[in-house]
This record gives sequence, structure tokens and C-alpha cells, in this order.
Amino acid sequence: MTITQLQYVLAIAEQRNFTKAAEKCFVTQPTLSTQIQKLEDELDIIIFNRNKKPIELTEVGKKIVKQARSIVSEAERIQDIVDQQKGFIGGEFRLGIIPTIMPTLLPMFLSNFINKFPKVKLKIEELTTDEIIMRLNDGHLDAAIVATPLTLDSINERVLYYEPFVAYIPRNHRLRNKNKIVSADLDIHDMLLLEDGHCFREGVINLCKSFKVETEGKFHLESGSIETLIRLSNEGLGMTLLPYLHTLEIKETLNENLRHFEDPIPAREVSIIFHKSELKMQIIEALHKVISGVIRGAIAFQNIEIISPKSK
Repeated sequence: MTITQLQYVLAIAEQRNFTKAAEKCFVTQPTLSTQIQKLEDELDIIIFNRNKKPIELTEVGKKIVKQARSIVSEAERIQDIVDQQKGFIGGEFRLGIIPTIMPTLLPMFLSNFINKFPKVKLKIEELTTDEIIMRLNDGHLDAAIVATPLTLDSINERVLYYEPFVAYIPRNHRLRNKNKIVSADLDIHDMLLLEDGHCFREGVINLCKSFKVETEGKFHLESGSIETLIRLSNEGLGMTLLPYLHTLEIKETLNENLRHFEDPIPAREVSIIFHKSELKMQIIEALHKVISGVIRGAIAFQNIEIISPKSK
């Protein structure tokens, strides 16, 4: 049994296709198939049911894949130890970012990070929090930037910054004439929300639920993007809440629609999260340092109240 064979097993389990798995592993399909056959012969079991389309894991195969992830991860740790000892910051790094953070944060730090650490090959994906957690646990991501706290046993969290909520209130709305608002002003029934799957949506709902008893009922509209929520609000279809960094990019003519909260300001906690195996920590530390440094000049709020992104 070899580490390479276990890597092939993981690739097939992910792709559910021998040809695609071979392409991912940069080997020919016969080479990959031969190694899997050797492993099955050595263990005297069948890992994959090849009669199914797409290929499926057998019951014992599922257990082997789980153990293989752990073994491959520990093997990678050896190279990681060597890299850290040498002070090397480089190689491929897979980073996930949630949709309500990606468009504002990424342009703020990416160029800076690439210039400082040119040997790091960042592979960045926009994913929901649920997708990120699954990929971190499966070893398909090295780290991610999400709203926290998540308090998961398998995941470590390191806070990057706290981002306040800001109200976007159109003309003729009941709160339009207020200079500042409080959470008790919010009514979920006239709030435009993001679609299910966005943790910022859950934060908004939790903020409203904290001060409103009757929250059941239909929302007016839901959308997949914050930009769409702003356009819908401009049409008089309701108010919405925005992450603070999004307000920095709003057209100057629309700034009159923004209303800040009174202290303590509701905010979301944004963290870099990673698996407790703590692989590639030197790159995670570098990302944390660069992002924290960049964001420090953009967000200076102190008296805040953290709103959980978890569904209640």
C-alpha cells in the first residue's frame, strides 16, 4: 500500500469516474486503474462498484476513503513541517470565500498578498458556508473566509475583523426620517433578504428575531445578490441591511439612503477558518496578517454587538 494509491482512491471517490480521476492525478487511466486493482488485491476487498454509473463506493470502500483522507493529510504534514522549518511560504493554497465577502474583501488584499508572497499559488472559490465546511473536512480546501462564530469541533477560527450592519432605507419608507436606527426598529416583514444558503441572511433574521416576537410569514422578495437587493429597495419594495464594506462602493447619489445603527452597532464577525489538522499554517498566518493590515484602515468601529450567522 502506498500514499500514491490512497491519493488515487480519493480522486476516484471525488470524481466518481476513473478517467476524470486520472486527469486530476496527471496519470493515464490504465496506470490509475492498475494501481487501484493492486490495492484491492492486496487488501482482498472491492473499494469501488464499477458496475454503477457513476462509480460508487462499496460499504468497506467508504470506510477506506475516510481513513485514506486522514493518512494522506498526515503525509502532507511532513512536507508542511519541512516548509515551516525552512521558512518557505509557497505552493498551491485553496481558499474559499463566501459570496457576501468575496466582492468587497478580495480586491482589497489580493494584489498586496500576491506581491508579498509570489511563490504562493492561490486558488480561490466563491462558496456558501455549508459548502466550505464540507470541503474543509474533505481536504479540498486549505482555509476559508466566512462569517463566524461557527463553533465546529473540526474547524479552527481566527478573527480577521468585525463588519457592522448598515441599513439601506429608500424614500417613503417608515424609517426614512431617522438619522440613526436601533435594532428594535427592524421588522422582518418589510425586509428584503438574500436567498437561503447565505449566512448574511441568517444574521439579518437573527437580528430581527432578537427584538420581534412575531416573525412568521412571507418575506416580500428574496435575491441572490446584495446589488439586486439595493435595486429592489430603490423601487420601493422594502429596506435591506448591507455589510459595511459594500456601502463604501455605493454610488454617491445613493448614500442618502444609508442609515447607521446606534451603539452598540450590530456587526458580523469575519474570520479565516481552517481544519484542526493545521496544515499550511505559514500561509494561513500570512493571509491573516495581510488582510488584518489592509482592513484596519477601512473599519474603525469599536462598540459593536456580534450577530451570529447560525440559524436559530
